[in-house]
Amino acid sequence: MYTKMYLMIILGVLISILAVLNMKGDIRSIHWYNRTKVKESDIPKYGKVVGLGTLIIGISLIFNGLVQLIFEKAFDSIMIAGVIIGCCIMLYGQIKYNKGIF
Repeated sequence: MYTKMYLMIILGVLISILAVLNMKGDIRSIHWYNRTKVKESDIPKYGKVVGLGTLIIGISLIFNGLVQLIFEKAFDSIMIAGVIIGCCIMLYGQIKYNKGIF
């Protein structure tokens, strides 16, 4: 029973680490076709926006896993809301700096 929660927390931490790397300007973890049209001067901005969206997703996974461990009750709506908000932010950055989704 606890395995699912620990895996969710570990996944959230890994995603958050990637997000911080993106926010610092290292966008190598983002698919090559999602960054093909990003101008060299926009890489830091693109990394911050995409990293922020990724960080929100990671934190929502960590938070949901911790809440389930402490209260033994699932609050999947927190995780779903975090994923939706994070994806919207990443999509915004993708459209603004890469001039489209692909």
